[in-house]
Amino acid sequence: MHLTTDKDDKDDKGGMGAAEPAEPYLTGAMAGRLSRLRKETRASWTRANRLWKGVCIAAGLIIVLLALMVIRLPWAGDLGIHAATIERLRHDLGNPGDPLVNADVASPYYSPWMVALAVIGQITGVSTFSMLHFAALADLVLLVTGIHHFVRALTRRRAAVPLAILSMTLLMGWTLFTWSGFPGLTSLALCLAYPSTFALGASLHLWALLRKALTRGWKLPAFLGVGMLLALVMLVHQFTGVVTVCGLLALLLGARPFPSLTVWLRAAVAAALALAILLIWPYYSFLSLLGVGGLDSVHKPLYEHLFSHFGLVLVGVAALWMRFRRDRRDPLVLLFALGVLVFALGGITGHYAYGRILPAVLISAQLALAIECVDSPDVDTRAILGTVTGAALLMGCWAQAGTLSYVLPTKPLPIIGKAPTQKPWKSFAWAAKHVPYGGVVMTKDYFPLRQLPAYGPYTVESGYPDFFLTDTAQRAKDTDAYFSSATTREEKLALLHTYRAGWVLQTAHDGGLSEHDPALKLVGRGSKGELLFKVR
Repeated sequence: MHLTTDKDDKDDKGGMGAAEPAEPYLTGAMAGRLSRLRKETRASWTRANRLWKGVCIAAGLIIVLLALMVIRLPWAGDLGIHAATIERLRHDLGNPGDPLVNADVASPYYSPWMVALAVIGQITGVSTFSMLHFAALADLVLLVTGIHHFVRALTRRRAAVPLAILSMTLLMGWTLFTWSGFPGLTSLALCLAYPSTFALGASLHLWALLRKALTRGWKLPAFLGVGMLLALVMLVHQFTGVVTVCGLLALLLGARPFPSLTVWLRAAVAAALALAILLIWPYYSFLSLLGVGGLDSVHKPLYEHLFSHFGLVLVGVAALWMRFRRDRRDPLVLLFALGVLVFALGGITGHYAYGRILPAVLISAQLALAIECVDSPDVDTRAILGTVTGAALLMGCWAQAGTLSYVLPTKPLPIIGKAPTQKPWKSFAWAAKHVPYGGVVMTKDYFPLRQLPAYGPYTVESGYPDFFLTDTAQRAKDTDAYFSSATTREEKLALLHTYRAGWVLQTAHDGGLSEHDPALKLVGRGSKGELLFKVR
């Protein structure tokens, strides 16, 4: 018996002028069953089509929200260091010095992407903060197209792309966790202009290109392009670069058929080209980063509260297990395994900086889930996995709902105000108006240390870890000494003179010189009691 669809029926009636039924020998019962089957098939296609449209709309709303963040771009996290980096390059492209303090040293923040932004800003005359908005737009486009590019390199199912966008942005945990270079709606929203987001999008494109190179038999020039793009990612954001290398290795080891010796030689040449570019980069020594310390204490939170921070990703781990049962060398499974191995090694040895490999663990599970929900060979498995994924996404919506507070008022929508949110920072533009470019400010407060350099001034103490600044500890010690009640007035004045600090930013309770001291002149006040003094 030949079952036909409605479209086939129409084609039959239109051909040869035949009007009798396609299968006149069907009994009444058989014809009834056939009719019910057709109705069920049409209903199934209708439900699938509605689900497809719903997923596309939800993914589109995520993209729209991130696009609004391009305009909003709130102060938070590391925005200040990246603005300061562009600012220093705009003033001295050849020898910008440290981006935060007045010191002639190299800095790993001077990446090709930051140099490009500074040059564009110089040519167009656009301000540094406007260039950050442009960077956020470019990063968003790179990220969304990167997800599309890599997912379509793994599956032909179009529905996997919007589902992958939802998985990467919503499937983290039920406790809000934000970190540069990590997927998650709030993380991406706050870090949209960061080099880490640029590197994440570029790495997804890089993985897709290598996948195509392996499946389509591309020659050496294509592999050289992969090597150049790898060097770019490594220079732009070193932690994401490590994740990228793990992904490339997983794709090579998981290729079907297994790569020939010729392919491995091409990959080796590409790696050598990437290394050569890293070695000749003029702004800092890439190999010097291999020996830096002091990162572990900063990254210890990556090993805390793992279940509440990343518990929803366990649904993706189930999808990885399904892929592993079908293919022991599945690239996403291998990427997950490499990420877990490095992460576990960091926890065992106390090298918590290894925790920055977590995006490899998260992304591999998130993408595997998106693909399995639409591409699993078993219909029942797709149905069960899709249902569980829908529930997890709803929970993820609540965990990330606070992102809406950056672009929508919370009073008309009180549910946003109740969702976990990372509040943006207040601007210190009011203080920067009184301090010229290159002026040095003595302050110990958390926020001005991380924000003032974005406007052009320097601070005595570095607000961020800087491994090329050899006197970081001494600067922190001297800043504490200036604001200590045990330090004499003459010693405090000597510290200001040592660092050529022409301004002091403090609150009434910070210590330091008295606000009535004749050496200070009050020039500005902040909304939270901050006082800005000019040193006479």
